[in-house]
This record gives sequence, C-alpha cells and structure tokens, in this order.
Amino acid sequence: MAILKPFRGYRPPQHIAKQLASRPYDVLNSEEARKEAGDNPYSFLRVVKPEIELPEGTDLYSQQVYDKAKENFLKFISKGYLVRDEKPNYYVYAQTWGKKTQYGIVGCAGVEDYINDRIKKHELTRPDKEEDRMKHVRVTNANAEPVFFTYPKKEEVDEIVAETVKAPAVYDFVADDGFGHHFWVIDDKQLIEKLEKLFADVPAFYVADGHHRTAAAALVGKEKKENNPNHTGNEPYNFFMAVLFPDDQLTIIDYNRVVKDLNGLSKEDFVEKLKADFDIKNKGPEEYKPDEFGMP
Repeated sequence: MAILKPFRGYRPPQHIAKQLASRPYDVLNSEEARKEAGDNPYSFLRVVKPEIELPEGTDLYSQQVYDKAKENFLKFISKGYLVRDEKPNYYVYAQTWGKKTQYGIVGCAGVEDYINDRIKKHELTRPDKEEDRMKHVRVTNANAEPVFFTYPKKEEVDEIVAETVKAPAVYDFVADDGFGHHFWVIDDKQLIEKLEKLFADVPAFYVADGHHRTAAAALVGKEKKENNPNHTGNEPYNFFMAVLFPDDQLTIIDYNRVVKDLNGLSKEDFVEKLKADFDIKNKGPEEYKPDEFGMP
C-alpha cells in the first residue's frame, strides 16, 4: 500500500501569495521566466528558475545556478516570504480552469513506494533532466514544486475535502494565465490521522505529471539512505511533496507530438508497424478528437 504523510509546509503570507506563485519550472524557458518574474521580488521563479538572476547565457546546469536556487530559497525564508507551519498538516489544493474545479490532497509520498513501483509511471524519463532536478533537490535540500499524482477515488477522502472547503480558503486567486488557485489547511489532529489511514489503504498512486521531479526526489532520497549508516526510514529524505487528485476529477488534456522521421519507412510501412501494438482505424480527412490516440 502507498504512503501519504502530513508535513510541515513552507507557505507565503496571504498578501503575497499571488505574487509568489509561479508556473512550473519546465513550461518556461529562461527568457520567458526572466520576463515573467520581472521586478517582482516574490516570484518563486527565482528559486525554480534561478538563472534569471544570473547573466544571460549562463550554463543552466552549472553549479552557480543551483547555488543561486539555494541562496534565493533561504532568502525567501529569512525575509518571511515563506513561513514554515508549526506542525505537520495535510493541505487541500484546488485548481479551476473554465467551469471545472478539481480538488487534491497535498502530502508527502514515499521514496520506497517509487522504488518498489507502488507509485506507477507511464513515461520514460531522460537522465539529463533527472540529474538537473536531482542537483536542485540536493543543493536546496527541498522539494520546491509538488508532483501531480492521481489515485482511485475514496468516498471518505472526498467527504473530508468537501467539509474542509466549506470554510474560506487560505489562498484564493486567479493567476495571470487564467487558472484559479484555492488552498486550505487541514490541521485537525483527528482528520490528519484519519486521512493517513485512508491513504494507507490505497494500493497505488499514479504519476499524472512530474515524472522527472518524482524520479529526482526518489533518487536523491535513495542516495541519502545509502550514505546514512544510521538510516531509520523516518528521515525527511524518505518522502517528497505531492498533490493527489482522485481519478474521477481528472481531465485528460491532449498531448501532441510530431513524428519527424520515419527512419526509412514509407507511410504505409509505418502504419503497418503500428498495428503490432494498436488497432488502427481510418477516421477520414475531417477533424476529430480521438478517444485515445490519434494521428493526422
């Protein structure tokens, strides 16, 4: 069974939450991130894309980039941009796009669950991207962004979430990209214990987004375990931050890729090769939205 534990999160004061929030590190290049952060001192891009504070053309994988990430993270704490909760909590994070809102639980997943395949992956990861995020975790000693998991829904968890969100959100804003963000803290001891038991009955979690960050957090945790002769399994490095949405709330967005090279095959031969793993249906020349996989 998979683990989801409460933890002591670092969170911003309410009045700077919108200014501090940033898009994920891998959806912006350095130029875009530099422009988006602008002169906003609170932008978390300064932690997840720290090269924006270094000279243009700086090697993105140089040690000074990771050192700058650590420097900025510690600066955010010392200046009070991020304040650590006094005790371990769970959190509810909701995201709104258009007319739909989905609600997830934020907690800490287990490194051993990733190693033992109780956290299921569906993408191959690139070693260079893994190593980049591993260095970020090693140097900052933090999980700067949560990974996005899903799990088979549990009515009891939904009930706790539904009751929690009746209260005013701690953070509630619409970002510049149009996404709404809403956040609540679950700090009641009995609810925390109940949630931990409920998730202990979930057979597996599934990575929806953040394969490289998940792999990086797990592999750094594994490194720390192997280098600690007094390892107990309770050290913070055994866990990493994740937000879990129930499977019935997910909207699967199109994921498009272009095949640039048929490797010497004709189009007809290429389609024949695909038939080894897929049932092929010709949908004709009109535009359509595929149920699973489509190819123009």
